[in-house]
Amino acid sequence: MEESSFSTETVVDIEYLEKFAAPKPVGSIVHDDWVSSLQGCQDCIVSGSYDKSVRVWTVDGKNIITMSHHTEPVKAVAWIKKGDPVSYIVSGSHDQTLLIWEWNSETKKAECLCSCRGHARSVDCVAVDSTRTKFCSGSFDKMLKIWSTSTEDMERDIDETDKSRKKQKTDNRKPVVRTPLMTLEGHKEAISSVLWSDVKEVCTASWDHTLKLWDVEEGVHKQTLTGNKAFLSISFSPLSNLLASGSVDRHVRLWDPRTQDGAVVKHSLTNHSGWVTSVCWSPDSQYQLISGSYDKTLKLWDTRSPRAPLYNMSGLDDRVLSVDWSIPEVLLCGGVDNCIHAFQASSIEPLKE
Repeated sequence: MEESSFSTETVVDIEYLEKFAAPKPVGSIVHDDWVSSLQGCQDCIVSGSYDKSVRVWTVDGKNIITMSHHTEPVKAVAWIKKGDPVSYIVSGSHDQTLLIWEWNSETKKAECLCSCRGHARSVDCVAVDSTRTKFCSGSFDKMLKIWSTSTEDMERDIDETDKSRKKQKTDNRKPVVRTPLMTLEGHKEAISSVLWSDVKEVCTASWDHTLKLWDVEEGVHKQTLTGNKAFLSISFSPLSNLLASGSVDRHVRLWDPRTQDGAVVKHSLTNHSGWVTSVCWSPDSQYQLISGSYDKTLKLWDTRSPRAPLYNMSGLDDRVLSVDWSIPEVLLCGGVDNCIHAFQASSIEPLKE
C-alpha cells in the first residue's frame, strides 16, 4: 500500500486467485535435430525441425507421418486446416520457400501441393488467418508477404517436364509454384514473428526493435511499437486483446495497441535469465501465457501477478526455441535438445517416452 501511495482510508479491491497444481511433465518426443517450431490442433501436433522435415504426431507421442521436401532446416509450421480425414499444413524454411501440404489420415499419405516462392532469404515465421483463406510469412529479407491457402486455381509453372508428368501418379508431381498476393515493406531488419490480430490486420516483430501493425486489405502500415532490443516472438490474445512479446533483453512485455497509448508497455514479466525466444497465450484464459527461453526453462505466467511466474517448468536439457498452447490441456515446447516436451495442464493421457 505504501509503495502504491494508497491512503489508509482507501477501499482496496482484493482478487482471490485459487491455487492449482503445477503442470506435470508427461513425456518427450524425440526429433533427429533441433525442434524450431510446433503447433497443436485438436489431438495432433505438427512440428518443424532442423532435420529438414515436417512431422505430425498424436498427443500421446506417436509419429503419424514425416513430410520431407524442404532442402534446408524448417523454421516455421502452422495448421491451415485440421480435417477428417484431409488436413492442410504450411511450413517455412531456410531454403526461402513455404510449402503447402495435404495429409490424409485415412490413406496415411501426404503430398506437397504447392511451393510458395518470393522470399529472398530464410522464412522464419508463418501464421494462418482465422478464415483459413490466407496466411502470412516473415523472413530474414525483412519482408512481410501475404499468400492464399486455396488449393484450387493454383498457378503452375508449366514446362515440358510438367506436361509429361500430368498422367503420372500424384506422388510424383512437382508442387505448384505460387507467388504472394501482397508484399509489405517497412522493417529494417529480419522479421522474427508474425500473427493475425484481426481478419484484416497482421502484426510483425523484428530484429529492428519494433512491432508493426499492418492493414493487409489496404496494404499499408498502420502503427509501430518500439522496444529497447530485438523482438523474437509475439502472441495475441483475442480474450484480452493484448499482445505479448519476447525479446533478447530477457523480458516478456504486454501491449494494448488498440488504446491511445498503445505504445506504452502495460506489464513487464521479468524472470528469465536468457533471451525469450517464444511466447504463447492460453487459448481459454485472458490472464495466462507461457514463455520459453535460452535459459532452458518454460514459464507459466498470470498477468494479474506479473512480478513472478506461477510455475517454472525446468528440467529441459537445452535452449527453448518454440512454445505452444493451442491445445488447452497441454503446454508444449521444443528446442535445441531435439525434443518436444509436453506438460499436463489438466487430466490427459501421459505421453509415451
